[in-house]
Parts: sequence; structure tokens; C-alpha cells
Amino acid sequence: MTTTTAEIDVRDKATGEIIGSAPVSSAVDVDRAVAELGRTQPDWVAVPATERAAILRRAATLLQRDTDRFARMLVREGGATTAKAEGEIGASILEFYQAAELATTALGEVIPSGQRGRMNIVERRPVGVVGLITAWNAPLHIALRVLAPAIALGNTVALKPAPETPFSGGLMIGELLDEAGLPAGVVEILTGGPAGQALVTHPAVDMIHFTGSEETGRRINVAAAPSLKRVTLELGGNNATVVLADADVELAARCGAEASFGHQGQVCIATGRHIVLSAVADEYTTRLAAHAAALTVGDPNAGQVDLGPMVSTRQVGKAQDMIARSVEMGAHVVEGGTAAGTLMRPTVVRAVRPGMPLHDEEVFAPVAPITVVESVEEALDIVNGTRFGLTASVFGRDLDHAWSVADRIRTGMVHVNDVSAMHESHVPFGGRAASGLGDDLGGRANIDLLTERRWTSLQRTRQ
Repeated sequence: MTTTTAEIDVRDKATGEIIGSAPVSSAVDVDRAVAELGRTQPDWVAVPATERAAILRRAATLLQRDTDRFARMLVREGGATTAKAEGEIGASILEFYQAAELATTALGEVIPSGQRGRMNIVERRPVGVVGLITAWNAPLHIALRVLAPAIALGNTVALKPAPETPFSGGLMIGELLDEAGLPAGVVEILTGGPAGQALVTHPAVDMIHFTGSEETGRRINVAAAPSLKRVTLELGGNNATVVLADADVELAARCGAEASFGHQGQVCIATGRHIVLSAVADEYTTRLAAHAAALTVGDPNAGQVDLGPMVSTRQVGKAQDMIARSVEMGAHVVEGGTAAGTLMRPTVVRAVRPGMPLHDEEVFAPVAPITVVESVEEALDIVNGTRFGLTASVFGRDLDHAWSVADRIRTGMVHVNDVSAMHESHVPFGGRAASGLGDDLGGRANIDLLTERRWTSLQRTRQ
């Protein structure tokens, strides 16, 4: 529905080449889109759930068919490696199928009454018009993990993708849904930066779901407050991997490398802090550095690589500045630390401690800071000594002990003997504190996220 003539150039993240342009939606475009979504929503929720489910299954089939086309765009526009792009597409296909199943899930309950003859029915009804503002690091999946269940449950959606990834995160999704038979006015795509603010403050938008930085999330929460609309925020993390003294060190190092360096560390669930007991610290550092050194970095368009480009040279510069300031405070680089343009080597930094930038802030780059501790209690103090609370990992062979350590970590998710960067579409996903606000998403948790309760009573006998 965008009518503006302004456009934004979209660039290949490795080469800087302009690969296309996308419209910049204005406040007028947002008004028109939201009005259309509001008109359409009552008709859409009245569509039989089996028909909504069938559209979502067709969308899954079409996305499977178009895997190569979407993968090419995720590589060029998003800086993904081919493996990362294909993994993201696979996860997105699952989101369509999970949402199709959700469409026909029971959405109510009958609650006994204290009054003779009265029936109490508690329904789950769609929120209405959902404003969905997404991130660039996994643009397709981040959009579909909310959009697909939202429309399955009878909502309409205004999707505002990140300006860096308007095609794979928005416009291509719209084309796919059109081909799948989604009626006009159920999903509207609004590209460009200004549309986000207009959506957040629009009085006819019933809910905002945002995935992105803590700073932006705080601004969105404040801006949306006057309208008292529902706001859910999926924000950053400064996630820890704890390596206990009895850990399988090779397993821990392999998972630590995957969680810190996957997609150049540009995921909210990446491991940003490696908290290692001193008994295994030297071995862990050596093994982690070896994994980092073995990874290839380059342009995914030119051949198979392990790490592709970061989203911008600005992001590279931010990471290198954090490394430099931490080194000045006593940390030292064990492996990597160099960059050329948007390509950055996976980096291992040891002797990181609280108070250093690499410890206190989310890096969002392929950097693995190692902090050596003398006890489990010290490890837990450090792990929990952050304003974030998204995910964590604990490694140890004594599973009862590892589980007890995991139980004391204050995060929305924790994994024992596995990567911190984990997601399954049917399992609730979300954080606490500065990592998130509102309900989790995923599986049946999407019902809480994307519907509201309504109590209806029926009195059969009162005269």
C-alpha cells in the first residue's frame, strides 16, 4: 500500500554494491495501511480456521520452493553464509507449519460458576492490528515467528522490516503470502525507517512487537505508553557460557565457538561471556582459539566460508573499539582481532573482567571474551551481575551439579551441555530484565502473546 516515491538503497553487505532499492513509507502510508488492516481484521478472523491454516501451509510450500531465491537475498542483503541462510529458511518454513496447527488449537475454556444455571466461557480473541518491527540479523525468521502465528489467530499485521533488509524481511514475504492466497489487507509491508515511529504511536495499532536493541526498545516502550497499547520487546543479551571444572572441555569449546561466532556473533542469543573455572581455563582457551583460527572469513557470494560480512563497517569499528578499550584495562587478545572492511576475524580475548566493555555490554560481533574464576559462586555472581537476562549455557559432566548451577542463573532460557544460541519454533522463547518485556513467543505461548481473554457468561435459568 506504500505510495511514497522516496527510496532507500539496499547494499550487498560484503561488497557494498547496490542490489536494489525499497520505498520509504511515510506517516501517510502508515495511516492508510493501518486503516486497511482495521477494516479487514473482522472479516479475517471470521474466515474458518481451517482456511487460515491452509493458506499458511501453502506459504510453507512456496517458501520451500523458493529456497534458493530467498537464500541468495539473505546472503547479499543480510550478510549470511549460505548455510546460515538455508538454516533460517528451514526455521521459517517450520514457523508456517506451527502457525497452521495453532489456527485450529482450542482457544477457550469453560469455568464453573457459583450461580446456578450460569455458564462461564473464557475465550482467547485476537489482539487486532499488530505492528511488527523486526531486526536485520535474521530478517525472514524474526518476521515470520510473529507474523505467521499472528495471522493464524485472526490478527492483521503491519510489518516494518529493518531498513538494512527490506526484501528478505518484508517485501518478499508479502509476495509469498499473496501467492499463497492471503486476502488483501491482512498483511501490509511498510519499509524504511520512519514507519516504525508512526506505527508505535498510531492510535489504531493495538499491539507492537519489536525485536532489536535495548536502546530502541526503551524508546518504543515510552512512545507507546500514552496509548496504553500492548508492547512486547525482544531485546539484547549479554549471555554467558559457564564451563565447570568437570566439563567436557572440547564439547564446551566447540559449542562456545558456535555460539560466539555463528553469523558473525550478530544474534541476541550469542555467547558474549565465557565464564571458565580456573582448573580448565588454559585448556578451554587453547581449544576455543583453535576453533576460531580454523574458521574461514570472506564474501559468501564468492565461495563457501564460515563467517560472512558484518552488517556495516560501523559495527566492526564498535567491536574493535570495545576490544581496544578492554585491552587497555588488562585483557589480551589470544586469537583474531583483525578486520578488513566488513569482514572481521573471529576473536578470542582472555583476562576479561567486570568493568571492561567486553564484559559489561553486548558486543554483537564474532568476539569470545573469557573470564577466569576460582569458584562456582564467583561464576554465578558474575553471570547474574548484568542487567540482561536472555539465555545461558552450563557445561559439566556431573549433570546434577550442572543442573543445580543452571537453576541459579537468572535468565529466560538456560541450556546444559549445549549452545546458548538455541531456538526451536514450538518452545517458548524470551528473556527477562533488559532482555525483554511481555509474553514469550513460540508454540502455545503465541496464544498468550497474540490474543486477549474475554469472559462471556450465559444464564440459562434466571427468571
